[in-house]
Amino acid sequence: MVRKIVFILLFYLDFNLKFFLLLFFSLSLSFSQFNIYNLDNYPLKQDTVRIPVPVKAMFKSLLIPGWGQVQNKDHLWKSIFFLSVETLTLISSTQLVKNAEKIRHDFEAFGDAHWSLERWYDNTKIIFSNNWRDVLIGTHKLTLNINGSYYYTDNLTELVKIHEWSDISVIRNRDFYENIGKYDQFVGGWDDNYDNPFDSKGNWYSIQKQNVETVILTKRKDYYRGLRYDSNQLKHYSRYALSTLMLNHLVSAFDAVIVSNRKLNYSGVKLKYSYLNKWGVGGVQITYTW
Repeated sequence: MVRKIVFILLFYLDFNLKFFLLLFFSLSLSFSQFNIYNLDNYPLKQDTVRIPVPVKAMFKSLLIPGWGQVQNKDHLWKSIFFLSVETLTLISSTQLVKNAEKIRHDFEAFGDAHWSLERWYDNTKIIFSNNWRDVLIGTHKLTLNINGSYYYTDNLTELVKIHEWSDISVIRNRDFYENIGKYDQFVGGWDDNYDNPFDSKGNWYSIQKQNVETVILTKRKDYYRGLRYDSNQLKHYSRYALSTLMLNHLVSAFDAVIVSNRKLNYSGVKLKYSYLNKWGVGGVQITYTW
């Protein structure tokens, strides 16, 4: 019984102590003279905040290569160099993309003019007479549009039984232009004068690719593939130009930071305080910037 009374008293005292502390803190805030809108009450003011000079130079060069060098009053040739690289890579990338797109329009127009779905169906029966149905189904598909409904070429054998060829159109998207130039499955759609596709001469011929597989080509398909290759290569070169442009920003920023630090000479030696040492010295700090 005594223990219970003591516990209740301790809880009561503890609760009252917390209550009075909370009340005292609230009254102190209420009657204090601190004005949160008076800037004089703050030791650090907004106009005293300064971005370090090296950081300024870095961000300027990241934005416009050569700008950080101008801030550092560095050699003029550096700014001219970084700005020239920026201009040349930007112009090169833009021109390469423009040329790639022009060639893309050329090979797409060529494919539209010389490849047809009905011809592919008919020639596939001749070229692959033993397994033409399997070839039509194949591993790759073209998308078909029949009166607003969409199908794939793996169903073409059944679709031609109930629809006229004039009602069936192939969707000429990116996959279409890739497939007709890349895979033997679609070689039958090209309109070259037909001859033996399994020899190495004539309008239709076969070549061995890297000693692994044989590719069936026609003269027009080969020309089409060459156009696609040229367009893709130009796009790759454009990406290389953009990578060079980004690298130019980084190199300019890195150089601006190094030169700015060197000019400010942020180097020095000072003692580090430590309460664990009776002399109060915990070590030596050496700072060197470059």
